[in-house]
Order: sequence, then structure tokens, then C-alpha cells
Amino acid sequence: MNIDHFKPMTVYTIYIASTPQKVWEALTSTEFSRKYFFGNAVEIDLKIGGAYIVRTPDGAVHISGEVIECDLHRKLTITFNVNWPELIEKLGTTLVTYEIEPTGDAVRLTMTESHDRPLDDDILSGGRQGWPAILSSLKSLLETGEPLIVKMAPPERMLAALKKLGIKTP
Repeated sequence: MNIDHFKPMTVYTIYIASTPQKVWEALTSTEFSRKYFFGNAVEIDLKIGGAYIVRTPDGAVHISGEVIECDLHRKLTITFNVNWPELIEKLGTTLVTYEIEPTGDAVRLTMTESHDRPLDDDILSGGRQGWPAILSSLKSLLETGEPLIVKMAPPERMLAALKKLGIKTP
């Protein structure tokens, strides 16, 4: 997959009092991800072309994709496709990159969500609400042993924008 034409549309950076190894494990471990990803579990085959799946608490596939870049403890790029009917067809593939950089006694974690076409801010509002909550919960879990519990639903403006495009949502 040629990722050169993907443009960053959401960038979120957070500092975590942890090590690159522990942050990497948090991002790639099924059991650990369930704790901070609101019951969702990441399953990943850590090699180029490997599968990337996020399952809901009941085991259903919520997100699917594949590994595009994998630099142990440093960088992970995956396709990140929410399994809603017509979403990928109309909005294209989403690319998510995690960059992990040691910074003194902390780690700088930058998550970038990129797309191969322009998308309306209303459509992007879902990820722009969700990513900070997910990564803040990851930070809390790594630093305190307890995830941050954030209760939220998909933003109404995102759902309205998807409906306007004729995309059915659950």
C-alpha cells in the first residue's frame, strides 16, 4: 500500500511516565488493551501485512486492518477500518500511526489519523473525540494501574454527517 498520498487529519500527542516497551505492549496486547480501550480488545500480528483487529466486548469485529509499518517499540502504522456498512467505500481507508519516543523519564506518544481524501470536520469529530479518551485512559492505566473511565457516545454531528452521505450506522 502506498501511504504517501495520505494526509494527517487528526494528531494527538501525550506524554506518559513509562517506557517505550510498556507503551508498545499497551498498544499491541489484547489483555492490556481491554482495560483502557473500553472493553475492546486489540489483536495484532506484528509484521508487515499482518492482521489488525479490534473486537468489541462481545467478540464482534469492530475494526479491521493490516500492519503497514512495524518498528518495535518505536512506530506502528496500521489501516484502521471501522466495520460500519458503506463506511470504507465512501470515506476510504483510515491510516493510524503510533510514534513512541523516549523523552527523559517519560515517553512521547503521538497518534496520527490520516486519510487519502479530504473529509468534513463533522465526520472527523468521532475520532477527534475518541482518540483523546482512549489514549488518556492508556496513560492513566500505565501511570496509576487504573484506566480512566470516560462514558461517551458517537458525536451527533458525526452521525448526522454520515447519514447525509447515505452511510448507515449501527
